[in-house]
Amino acid sequence: MKLFRGFSAILYKEFISMLRDPTTLFFMLIPPMIQMIAFGFALDNDVKNMGLIVYDQAHTVESRQLVDRFVNTETFKVVGRVNSVAEMESEIRKGHAYAALEIPPDFSRNLRAGRSATVQLAIDGSNSTTALQALNTGAAVTMRDSIAQLLRESGRSNIPIEVRPQMLFNPAMKSPNFFIPGVIGLVLQMATLFTTAMAIVRERERGTLEQLLVSPVSRWGLMMGKLIPYFCLGSAMAALLLLIMRLVFNVPIAGSLFGLAVSVLVYVFTLLSIGLLVSTRAENQMQALQMTMALILPSVFFSGFIFPRETMPWIFYAISTVLPATYAIELIRAIVLRGATFAEYWPSLAILSLMAAAVFSFCAARFKRKIG
Repeated sequence: MKLFRGFSAILYKEFISMLRDPTTLFFMLIPPMIQMIAFGFALDNDVKNMGLIVYDQAHTVESRQLVDRFVNTETFKVVGRVNSVAEMESEIRKGHAYAALEIPPDFSRNLRAGRSATVQLAIDGSNSTTALQALNTGAAVTMRDSIAQLLRESGRSNIPIEVRPQMLFNPAMKSPNFFIPGVIGLVLQMATLFTTAMAIVRERERGTLEQLLVSPVSRWGLMMGKLIPYFCLGSAMAALLLLIMRLVFNVPIAGSLFGLAVSVLVYVFTLLSIGLLVSTRAENQMQALQMTMALILPSVFFSGFIFPRETMPWIFYAISTVLPATYAIELIRAIVLRGATFAEYWPSLAILSLMAAAVFSFCAARFKRKIG
């Protein structure tokens, strides 16, 4: 076919070059596996065993029971006891604890008399994630105790309004189940973009690009021939990452494996096309590296991987709509976590497919204009 003239020759050449380059194979397979495992264990919103300083001025059964209830939530762990407010604040400033519980001397006396017994929970707000967790847990502990006390005093056996929440997806609320599908999208992006971004640049720096230009190879054949070997390698890497997700982190796949495979393969093709486009514009490997980094960093923060896109200012939300990682992460989470069917996730897949076709076509056209 004239459109892809020379494709088989370029394909054979690229496969041989790739197999003879152990460094490329190593950095495209091993670091993604390490990153996947490291990020999977490190990214966790389930805050446990936060250091708690106790300043108990009451020294009664009720005050000790209150401390025990804080500890039984598994959010807090008593790391020390102090004898003054100044010492309590000093321990938090030193970073020895995230929170401090101050129980006044009249705590038990007020509690037994039916009056409001006030305690203070001082929280280190420098880390908003742990601070919010500590605040919610502290409020929940005291709220449960207050409701139980009021029920006993009123003689009621139940509360007026009861909320019975039901978690439709990820019922155990495990953070890895949410983060791991997103990690796959980002790890694939980092590995594939860096590799293919060097494809044309490497030819230019080695002086072999001119040989390709005078050979009877069409622009489509050249681009596709350079892309397919890395597509095969990227597909193998994606399958390996999904296997790690299932076997190492025990993340269940609620949806169709076929739909998941198609979505990931389209995403890999899109990333490889972007990498080739970068390589046609970059004059050297340093420029190629800088261009890929300009895409990777926004993908981490604006794709919905960590923060919901709906909470972002409109300018950053607009940026997220042109990032392939946005749709890939949404697709993987929809299929893996929510068990979405094709009728429910096809818009994201369609956008990602259009991106793949548009970027690859522009890549070939851009290369033609550049050498012309």
